[in-house]
Amino acid sequence: MKKTVLKQYARLIAKMGGNVQKGQDVVVVASLDQPEFVKMLVEECYRAGARKVRVEWSYQPLTKIHARYQKEKVLSEVTEWEKAKLQEMVDTLPCRIYLASEDPDGLKGINRKFFKAAQKRAIINKPYRDAIDNKHQWCIAAVPGEAWAKKLYPKMRKQQAIEQLWKDILLTSRADGVTFGSDPVQAWEEHNADLKDRCRYLNELKLRKLTYKASNGTDFTVELMPESRFHGGSDFTLQGVEFNPNIPSEEAFTSPDRRTANGIVYATKPLSYAGQLIENFWIRFEEGRAVEWKAEVGQDVLDYIIGQDDGSHYLGEVALVPKESPINTSGVLFYNTLFDENAACHLALGAGFNECVEGFQDLSEEELFEKGLNDSIGHTDFMIGSDDLSIDGVTEDGKTVPIFRNGTWAF
Repeated sequence: MKKTVLKQYARLIAKMGGNVQKGQDVVVVASLDQPEFVKMLVEECYRAGARKVRVEWSYQPLTKIHARYQKEKVLSEVTEWEKAKLQEMVDTLPCRIYLASEDPDGLKGINRKFFKAAQKRAIINKPYRDAIDNKHQWCIAAVPGEAWAKKLYPKMRKQQAIEQLWKDILLTSRADGVTFGSDPVQAWEEHNADLKDRCRYLNELKLRKLTYKASNGTDFTVELMPESRFHGGSDFTLQGVEFNPNIPSEEAFTSPDRRTANGIVYATKPLSYAGQLIENFWIRFEEGRAVEWKAEVGQDVLDYIIGQDDGSHYLGEVALVPKESPINTSGVLFYNTLFDENAACHLALGAGFNECVEGFQDLSEEELFEKGLNDSIGHTDFMIGSDDLSIDGVTEDGKTVPIFRNGTWAF
């Protein structure tokens, strides 16, 4: 891939994604797959005014080794120096950038104690996460990993597969410098404006319920809180700094009343979770709670996701994505939720979004929960969009409004 194109992509992540502020610290989390691109991104962060950029490297094979040899008690530990590091994050509010490139099967067969330990660590880490919620910029973007590329293109040679995945990532991220114009930043400004218009219309409808139906068996309803508000594209910190948390992003999303989901939904794409795949699964809800679920592949992982805590049995997000999104029309199944969730309508089990509740900044966590916002240590998206999915909205005065027809916007 041309360095000029990659530098533009790095600039997009630093400027539009994280929107690094002058004098702000930055933390970049990345695997070992694309060190040259990480170097480009770090430089762009400094050019944007970063005071200091720290890179935290991860490596799936080491994770598997740790899980094999460490006892569950050790895997579960959050040491004092780790807590101090988390507290520093709370105190300094750095911009956090995550570069996804993991192998979708990279943790296949990992010891079950790993997930138990991760659950315990998540409980300890949650107060620190809550303390920075809506107070700092963050962005998840992607770069190719060798194993990920070979998963998508098994018949290609390694370098060919990586090059093709670069093309896929840049195209769907509106950053190839061709499809959406020569300037990715301008392309994202236009894209954000379109998503904001969609959300404005949805919010003006004052929807109180969404009903979903598709030929695969999905037959599902969920209610929205009176204060629920749709968001899409860029977001803002409480200090007023604009940023794009996901590159790519095609969704208009909100948080529902966690107590109201009823019916059954069928996943339409595999879900890659912690390096393992869940395929061909469905979930049935009663009065908000997931009460029954089944997967042809990855049942134990699905059990873990839903069983993390009580809140993981309930929904924290409903998201609308038209079938003509660049990710879906590319025809590529990425086996990566960042991309696949932006190819189809999806739901998320677990924590809801404070910012999707009007006036959230003046409400406590307890008050938000009382209104119906879900709380959990987890947040896991899964895709339910299909070519024939229809969604109707019911307004506060009882009027039914078509939202989706045949997998795309009805307005």
